[in-house]
Amino acid sequence: MELHLYDSPTFRMACQQFDLVADFMNIPETARDRLKMPKRALSVAVPVRMDDGSTQVFMGYRVQHHLTLGPTKGGIRFHPEVTIGEVAALAMWMSWKCALVGLPYGGAKGGVTCNPRNLSSGELERLTRRYTQELIPVLGPQVDIPAPDVGTNEQVMAWIMDTYSLQIGHAVPGVVTGKPVLLGGSLGRREATGRGVAYLVSRAMDTLGIQAQGATAVIQGYGNVGSVAAVSMAKQGIKIIAVSDAFGGIYNPQGLALNKLNDHVAATRSVVGFPESEPITNEQLLLLPCDILVPAALERQITEENAAKIQCRILAEGANGPTTPEADAILSQRPEIFVIPDILCNSGGVIVSYFEWVQDLQSFFWSEGEVMDKLFRLLEQSYMQTLNHARKNQISMRFAALSLGIKRVHEAKAMRGLYP
Repeated sequence: MELHLYDSPTFRMACQQFDLVADFMNIPETARDRLKMPKRALSVAVPVRMDDGSTQVFMGYRVQHHLTLGPTKGGIRFHPEVTIGEVAALAMWMSWKCALVGLPYGGAKGGVTCNPRNLSSGELERLTRRYTQELIPVLGPQVDIPAPDVGTNEQVMAWIMDTYSLQIGHAVPGVVTGKPVLLGGSLGRREATGRGVAYLVSRAMDTLGIQAQGATAVIQGYGNVGSVAAVSMAKQGIKIIAVSDAFGGIYNPQGLALNKLNDHVAATRSVVGFPESEPITNEQLLLLPCDILVPAALERQITEENAAKIQCRILAEGANGPTTPEADAILSQRPEIFVIPDILCNSGGVIVSYFEWVQDLQSFFWSEGEVMDKLFRLLEQSYMQTLNHARKNQISMRFAALSLGIKRVHEAKAMRGLYP
C-alpha cells in the first residue's frame, strides 16, 4: 500500500502497529488497506484577521477513519506540528480505541497548524469559528463529533458548537463533547482522561501486587491529562516525584506538593521554576527510577534509543502513540515492565465524551457520581478483557488491546459488506 498524502513518521508508525497485529490475527491482505486507510480527509485553508489588522492563513485538517460502527469521534488539536499524516494516525488509533471499549463510533481527528499560546483570545476565537465553518459539511451529531485535544479546551468547543448551531438554526449541543456544563457538557468530562489513567494504574498495581502507599510516579506532560492523573494518583497515596511540560521538567525525590505546583502553573503557565524542586530535562525525566511512568505529552517519546533505559514497573500511556514499534520490541524483552497501552489507558476521555453525547441527544443529564461510576465500570471491563486476552494468547497488552479493537472493526465491515 502506498501512503500517499498521509505519509509521515506517525502514520507510518500506526500502519506498522496495525500490520504486526494483522499478521498475528491472520487478516487477509485484501482486507487490510480498507481497514487502514482513512475513509475521508478534509484539508482547509483558515484565513484569520489578526489583531494587528493583517490576515494570516493557517492550515486545518479533519480526518474520519471509518464510519462502519456509527459517527466518527475524535479530538481537535491546535499545535505547531499538526500535519495531515499525524491527524490520520491519531484517527486510526481512535478507531481501535472506540472499538476496544465498545463505543458505537469510528475514529476521527482534526487539527490546525498553529501555536495557540501566540494567539490572543480574539484571534483564537476567529480561528476556531472559521475552521468550524470550513468543516460544516462533514460535522454533525450523527456524522462526526469533535472534542478537545492538545491546545484546545472547553471554550474552543463552545465556539465550535455555537458556530455549527448558527448554521443549522437551532442549538445543537451534541455536535461536540468536552463543552462547558452550562452548554450541555457532562459533569466529569474534563477530568475523565486523567482519572481513567489513575484508575487503570491502580488496577495494574493490584495485578502486580504493588502497594500504592509510598509508590513513586513520573509524569511527562502536565496538561489536562497529566495534571488530573497526578492529583488522582496522589489521592491513592502515590508520590509524584517529577513532572514536565513543553518548557522543561521539575524533580523532587521527596514528592512534589501538587496544590502549590498547580498554583504555580496557573500563575506562570508552566511547571518550570517551581521553587520546591530541581530542574530536569524531558529526556532525563523518562529515565528516572520510579514505579509508574506516565507519558502524557505527544507521540513517539519512548523510542529504540531510550526504551532499554527506562526504569519503571508500570508504563501508563496517557498520550496517544507515545511508544514506537521499535521501542515496543525492546519492551517485550523486559517482562518487568507492565504496559497499559494508550488505546486503553487514555480511553476515559472518549468514554465520557460518549456519555456526554448520549445526554445531549436525550436532553437528560446525569450526576458526576453516575458518570464516574459508569466510566470505571467500562474501564474495568475493558482492562480485564485486555489482560485476559494477553494472558490467554501470551501476547503483550498492546497487542491484546489492538487486536480486540481491530477485530471488532474488521468483523463489522465484513457484516456490512462492500457497496456496491
